Amino acid sequence: MAPTSASRTVLVTGGTDGLGRAAAVLLAERGYRVFAGSRNQDRRAALDRLAREHQFRLETVELDVCDDTSVDRCVCEIERRAGPVEVLVNNAGIAIAAVIEEVSVADLHKQYDTNLFGVLRVAQRVLPEMRRRRSGRIINMSSIAGKIASPIMGPYSSSKHALEALSDSLRLELYPFGIAVVLIEPGYIPTSMNRTASELSSAYAKGAERSPYRGVYQAFLGHWQKTTKASGYRPEDCARVVVRAIEEEPPRARYLVTRSAKIGAVLRRVLTDRAFDRMMRKNLGLEKLRASLERTRDS
Repeated sequence: MAPTSASRTVLVTGGTDGLGRAAAVLLAERGYRVFAGSRNQDRRAALDRLAREHQFRLETVELDVCDDTSVDRCVCEIERRAGPVEVLVNNAGIAIAAVIEEVSVADLHKQYDTNLFGVLRVAQRVLPEMRRRRSGRIINMSSIAGKIASPIMGPYSSSKHALEALSDSLRLELYPFGIAVVLIEPGYIPTSMNRTASELSSAYAKGAERSPYRGVYQAFLGHWQKTTKASGYRPEDCARVVVRAIEEEPPRARYLVTRSAKIGAVLRRVLTDRAFDRMMRKNLGLEKLRASLERTRDS
């Protein structure tokens, strides 16, 4: 029999802000023993105050998923306070927006270090105990961008696409040990991650006017502004799906969040690559941009 929520210890990486914070709070409200990992001391203090006010079983721990020592120290501290991690929610993530030709290798490494290698570090640290107990669940926060890559978002989409493959392999490898691996695939949901993405991508945004890809940057920005205005979703909507992914027996391999993500996944599945590219080019105005560039070349 699966343990009840009251007996399950959960680690949420990136757990003091955005989707991770919403998931940590909702899980604590449902009786889980939740540890929210984060590098940000101020956010940890704010969440600790909230937990005390509402008497949640929610504690914060210092965690940098890009640092082996930090990951080990975090899990050791959780094991000291509450025992083994039984549910891992790999939520920590960043986004860097740049065209592929211009993105630096250092920035691409930074993108992967958080979104892929960070997931691997934490999973590898908690898995031996999960295997020993023949029980556990790993929830990996992916994105519809892991299925649908758009211009400018190649660094982010490629990291999530890699996460999808890693999770698929891990799900099969862990099946004999009774450990489930689940992917959450949200569409756009407003969080402070978007502000952080702007900061991480600022050098590329500033250089866009001088870039040969200036029109591509402008096309993406116009489309992105429409996407953000039309969202209508909140982090709590994603948190409820995370709870489903933890509590359903057996869980699905993937859970889509937001209407646009569900529509996009269907279109990606039923359309040919040529038809899908044509739709993306039209929506982003890339066909008009190409025609404009060809007229400029011929004049």
